Amino acid sequence: METTVKYLFEQYQSLDQKEVTLYGWVRNNRSQKNFGFINFHDGTVFPTLQVVYEEALANFKDIQKVRVGSSIEVVGNVVLTPEMKQPFEVKASRIVLLGDSAEDYPIQPKRHTREFLREVAHLRMRTNLFQAVFRVRSEAAISIHKFFND
Repeated sequence: METTVKYLFEQYQSLDQKEVTLYGWVRNNRSQKNFGFINFHDGTVFPTLQVVYEEALANFKDIQKVRVGSSIEVVGNVVLTPEMKQPFEVKASRIVLLGDSAEDYPIQPKRHTREFLREVAHLRMRTNLFQAVFRVRSEAAISIHKFFND
């Protein structure tokens, strides 16, 4: 089932053990010897989704090297994790690298100053700060339009 991160966060309880397909970007990739975690986002909702991948993947060594900002396709099963920080995660059965990011990709998983973000204006919308600003701006514009049209 092709879906979005927003839909998963809204319906995760009914999707336990169901296979989903997601398209989005890597926010962070933490790899261990036999498994790894990807913080994944597709822009539909603010929080990231944790994707767990294991050594059984055919391209495990390649996925361990996926960099922040790369676009990927994830196919996997939703697994409820009530005792963990996040209510669920996706256990990947397949991860496909759709577009690799450059080695010197400037947006890394850390805080950036607004001055730095002005220098990379074409990428600033990928930061949490600007995603939050754009969401508030969108809601304000919708409210103003509704007020004057109703």
